[in-house]
Amino acid sequence: MSELTHLDGSGRARMVDVGEKSVTERLAVASGFVSMSAEALEMVSEASNKKGDVLAIARIAGIQAAKQCASLIPLCHPLMLDSVNVDLELVATGIKVEAVCKISGRTGVEMEALTAVSVAALTIYDMCKAVDKTMIIRDIQVERKVGGQSGEYQRGQEACVL
Repeated sequence: MSELTHLDGSGRARMVDVGEKSVTERLAVASGFVSMSAEALEMVSEASNKKGDVLAIARIAGIQAAKQCASLIPLCHPLMLDSVNVDLELVATGIKVEAVCKISGRTGVEMEALTAVSVAALTIYDMCKAVDKTMIIRDIQVERKVGGQSGEYQRGQEACVL
C-alpha cells in the first residue's frame, strides 16, 4: 500500500518536498459532464442565455481555475503552467467538459486539470440554473496523466513507463 505523501511521520499535514525531483514534461487530462434538459441545451447551443455565451464563459472560468489551483487546494504547489485548454462538447443529454494542462516541472498537473473541469462545470450550472434546476454535474475524473517517475496513466488501461 502506498504512503500518504501529504502527511509527515506524526500524521500532520505537510506540503510534499519536490525540490529533488527532476524537471520533466507533464500533462494531465481530466473530464466531467453536466447533464441538462433539452431546453437548457438548446439555449446553450443557440447562445441565447441572457447571462452571455455559456461555453465561452465556462472555458475562461476553467482556465482561470487551473491557474488558481494552489489557492484553492491547500497542499498543492503553485505551478507555472505552460498551457491549459478547456474543451466543451454539446451532446444529446448535456455538455462534456475536458481540460488538458501541460507543464515542464517537478510535480504533476492533474489537480489543475480537475479544478479546471470542476469550475467550468460549475459555471455552466450557474449560467443555466434559471432554465434547468435539475442539472447534474458528474463523472469528474482524471483520464490521462503523463510524466514524472510514474510514467503514464490512462483510464481503463494499465500504467506504462515512458
